[in-house]
Amino acid sequence: MQTVTSRDGTKIAYEKHGSGPAVIIVLGALGDRNSASTPHLVELLARDFTVYNYDRRGKGDSGDTQQYAVEREIEDIEALIDAAGGEAYVYRHSSGAALALLAAAKPGSRVKQLALYDVPYNEDSQGKAAWKGYISRLTGLLADGKNGDAVALFLQYTGLSAEQVAGMRRTPFWPAMEAAGHTLAYDHTAILGQEAAIPTDRAAGVTVPTLVMSGGASFPFLRATAERLSKIMPHARLRVLKGQTHDVSPEALAPVLAEFFQ
Repeated sequence: MQTVTSRDGTKIAYEKHGSGPAVIIVLGALGDRNSASTPHLVELLARDFTVYNYDRRGKGDSGDTQQYAVEREIEDIEALIDAAGGEAYVYRHSSGAALALLAAAKPGSRVKQLALYDVPYNEDSQGKAAWKGYISRLTGLLADGKNGDAVALFLQYTGLSAEQVAGMRRTPFWPAMEAAGHTLAYDHTAILGQEAAIPTDRAAGVTVPTLVMSGGASFPFLRATAERLSKIMPHARLRVLKGQTHDVSPEALAPVLAEFFQ
């Protein structure tokens, strides 16, 4: 593990694997650099690239500084790009993809190419109503210091049953998820926003080559969002990964990223 110091003084922890052009992986909600399939994706990409796998602020071994602002997270990515030599490819899915989009849209961005998977903006009217209800409940739980209940709310919002969530509360990794519960406000209230609407102006300002991906078996609204983003972003193309869900397989994803980032 290594660290970089972001502009506001926050220490950001990362690991560096492989050799070749730099690829930065931006994690989604609650994830740290050791979450789920991330280490395996890093292993596959490290055959062709130098992979920077980092903990976003407030998660894993990275620090955190209040008050939170999306700009601070963009500065974290910029600090990693500095560590990578001044430019980098950037990939991530879900709310991490929304953050990566905003970073690439910033004037003077040094993101060389951008790959996004299942960006969870939702233009569906029913989806918007459900999101507003979720944000309202999430805000209340976090204000009361009920981080564990906030994590449970998020997991049920994504489709897990109450019984599945109860089982997860008994697992060894639950304490780490609960400790990062406050960062749900970062991803959902700040980055995606109160309506989770596509930031059309910002997306249109991303001028680097962009691969917008969605899983063929993901929620339908994610496919619709990917299609719209691929039309809004001036140098984007759409790729649907057949049979993949929101939890995309590293074996299916890595070759697509390697081909794009050449």
